[in-house]
Amino acid sequence: MDDTPTPLDDSRYQAVSSRDARFDGEFFFGVASTGIYCRPSCPAVTPKRVNVSFHPSAAAAQGAGFRACRRCRPDAVPGSAEWNVRADLVGRAMRLIGDGVVDREGVGGLADRLGYSARQVHRQLTEELGAGPVALARAQRAHTARILLTTTSLPVTEIAFAAGFKSVRQFNDTVREIYACTPTALRGRAPGHRGRPAPTAAGIPLRLAHRGPYAAREIFDHLQRGAVPGVEETRGAPGARRYRRTLRLPYGTAVAEVREPAPAHRGHWLDCRLHLSDPRDLSTAVQRMRRLFDLDADPYAVADRLRADPLLRPLVDARPGLRSPGAADGDELAVRAVLARGRSAEAAAELAGGLVTAYGKPLAAPDGALTHVFPDADTLAGAALDDIPAAPRRTLRALTTALADGTVHLDPGADRDSAERALLALPGIDARTAGHIRMRALADPDVFPAEETGIPAEDTAAWRPWRSYALHHLRLRTAEPRTDAPKDA
Repeated sequence: MDDTPTPLDDSRYQAVSSRDARFDGEFFFGVASTGIYCRPSCPAVTPKRVNVSFHPSAAAAQGAGFRACRRCRPDAVPGSAEWNVRADLVGRAMRLIGDGVVDREGVGGLADRLGYSARQVHRQLTEELGAGPVALARAQRAHTARILLTTTSLPVTEIAFAAGFKSVRQFNDTVREIYACTPTALRGRAPGHRGRPAPTAAGIPLRLAHRGPYAAREIFDHLQRGAVPGVEETRGAPGARRYRRTLRLPYGTAVAEVREPAPAHRGHWLDCRLHLSDPRDLSTAVQRMRRLFDLDADPYAVADRLRADPLLRPLVDARPGLRSPGAADGDELAVRAVLARGRSAEAAAELAGGLVTAYGKPLAAPDGALTHVFPDADTLAGAALDDIPAAPRRTLRALTTALADGTVHLDPGADRDSAERALLALPGIDARTAGHIRMRALADPDVFPAEETGIPAEDTAAWRPWRSYALHHLRLRTAEPRTDAPKDA
């Protein structure tokens, strides 16, 4: 361990000393005297500075020989907001690793998607995060394994392969190394581990962590207005809603349910339950729901920047923790964006529902109002689309063909500038539609269509890189003022 203090490390140690949850997921700290690593907000007694080392990722801490703290569960923190902001190789790589690409396609597949050599990808990730793609994916597999061990009764052998491990031995060794116990012992520590149902019966319960305040009402309102019949539904009254939707995943399908927290809720998480047809899709499903609900955002950084502008200050104060909704599926979002041009959210959802009925893949069994997964680009590219009006039909056919043949990429690691240029080259897609797709499908936090607000782009430079959040605040400025604005715990 390097004992030479730096100004950055001193500020990190201050965050640890004050148990500042704002930095959870931004860095981790290892304690040489105990051999464990923690999140900054760990409630344990603050270790002496001489015993503390700082690590940019959980994988780096594990690679340095530290095991996960049982008290603060450092593997269950929000992801770093930096990966949403950054559009470079490292940011794109982290989003793809989170989506499970390394487990499914290997480092070579990751490198191919990024357009770099495997050696370049490994070098840059190691330089910035202290761990290469294999180690980063291994840390994610361990987290997935812990969730399955502690929330389901799946046999340990099945969990090993569902979490992405290649062998039971590799699984056992990793769990022992990271959690300092066997998989069976880790399961035995979980409350109520006896008689726990398998995920096919009751789903997998999760807490999706976020940092800072979270304006839940606004994002649930947004999702409810545009819910596509057969694919999405919202149950319950505001303040106690359940948003439910189907997911198309690499190995199967899923139904995800996220509960709207009550206004008095003080925790930094959203309750979620996943019903998976194949447990191997767990980590991918989690990441896609996190992107949809923008759970890795840094509301403190957003507020600090936007509040400096007199126009935005009262809006930010009225809705602390306002998020910029992403997408559970980039291709689906793009199709819906084309259908939404010139229509209300409800009318666009009804039109999309017709596509679902005609071309979507049915679930094995309906789940409430959920009956299908949204049709994929390959299916729509070859479809007649007779029920779609002529103008959007031409654009929709061009878009789905481009998605199907790879002319346009909207996966989590897509290059945002390249994707936007490719979208603008398609007939019928204007700058506003391309920007909407970039903001939501590619989770770009810095999109601002000047034509929508009448504010020239040059006047918004001081809002960067958070102009997507400014846009959502401006859209809501004529809405009913909040009387139950969420406060940070």
